[in-house]
Amino acid sequence: DPDFVQMLVDEAKLAVQLQHVNIAQIFDLGRVGDTYYITMEYVDGGDLYRLLRTAAEKDLPMPIETAVHIAKEVCAGLDYAHTKHDDMGRPLGIVHRDVSPQNVLVSNSTEVKIVDFGIAKAAMRAQQTAVGVIKGKYYYMSPEQAWGDRVDHRTDIFSAGILLYEMLVGQMLYLEEDLRRLLDMVRKANIVPPSLRRPEIPSELEHIVMKALAKDPLARWQSAHDLGTELEHFLRGYAPDFTQSRLSSFLGS
Repeated sequence: DPDFVQMLVDEAKLAVQLQHVNIAQIFDLGRVGDTYYITMEYVDGGDLYRLLRTAAEKDLPMPIETAVHIAKEVCAGLDYAHTKHDDMGRPLGIVHRDVSPQNVLVSNSTEVKIVDFGIAKAAMRAQQTAVGVIKGKYYYMSPEQAWGDRVDHRTDIFSAGILLYEMLVGQMLYLEEDLRRLLDMVRKANIVPPSLRRPEIPSELEHIVMKALAKDPLARWQSAHDLGTELEHFLRGYAPDFTQSRLSSFLGS
């Protein structure tokens, strides 16, 4: 499949430039016969989807400070990618476009790493994604992405907001399997505050989450750095003694 091969090559060209503690490192792109492959860092752990599913099966809510910590780490990786420049100092304009629980890995040593920049759109790529073509996982799209409109880094901020929302409430944001109805819900983005599903969520944190999930990109946090900074400030006030050992304890629950 030439399109898939090109997507793989594009991912490798982008990701090999990204070296950050919160992004799984790509080492090499290779080909054996007609088979292409990417060699990447091995992350000893599992993805956030598996973590959330296991917690739900055990009826074990994720501690609020743990959810905030994971979201903060995701924001750090996204901010690095969003602000990355090439060797000439030109902004690469990277947008992940598929921030979802399946693409966030949590290692057994509590590292949080974003993977799969396969559909990331960079301003300087030769192969641009056409407007009107919807790519990504529908449950984690921003409204503009679900419309097939042009997107920028703020679509990743919306998706990161969904991750945080789902970690806090312990269930998916959109409980709909019919594709047409799901897309309609994503496009409208009529999202109920998370405290209606988990009353103990502090109002300060709810404000941070709902601003990330604003339908209008102009009303959202304008950078992953801003969102991450607000989460850091909240975490310091809410759980000043938080250490990653708490995440480790939750992983072992």
